[in-house]
Amino acid sequence: MPSRVFAQPLSGTERDRRILDVAKREVERAGDVLWRKDIAGIADFGLPSSMPRFHFANLENGTVRSFLVAHGTGSDPEHDGFLNWFSNVEGSNATSRGAYVTYEWYSGKYGTSIRLGGLDPDNSNTLDRAIVMHSAWYAEPGMIEKWGKLGRSNGCFAMSPADFREALWHLSGGRLLFADRLWIY
Repeated sequence: MPSRVFAQPLSGTERDRRILDVAKREVERAGDVLWRKDIAGIADFGLPSSMPRFHFANLENGTVRSFLVAHGTGSDPEHDGFLNWFSNVEGSNATSRGAYVTYEWYSGKYGTSIRLGGLDPDNSNTLDRAIVMHSAWYAEPGMIEKWGKLGRSNGCFAMSPADFREALWHLSGGRLLFADRLWIY
């Protein structure tokens, strides 16, 4: 079977091209564990929580859309808006790095959420730790206006309710989510 050919952006910034390159690399690395390879979520935790650092990378049309996302309290104990470290340890309340597969929607503590499965040793405890994508009030843009940063999760990928609705439609159902410190501005 021939390898998948991804669209190249018709225009776009250097940042978008770098995000698309990461998405392509990680989708190819994940291989057949993904059910869908059209859109990937890329979380760049090298950026502060006050910046749009969660990207929907559309590999079919070569576009990138960016959103706010919170990180875990255990990754930012000073609550300065920067992720200081990742952890895969239960009870750490930290965000984990690596590739994830998005599973189904379910109703949980924060309403409709997306279950995630860790694909790397650095996030192998994702299901046991109940690390998911969900909406949260502390990920609203108003938090930045008031405090200069977003609130923090217990290690989950928390987005504002409006942005999370987009994630439900564009990222759930067997797509890739990749998180690391990429420092792509």
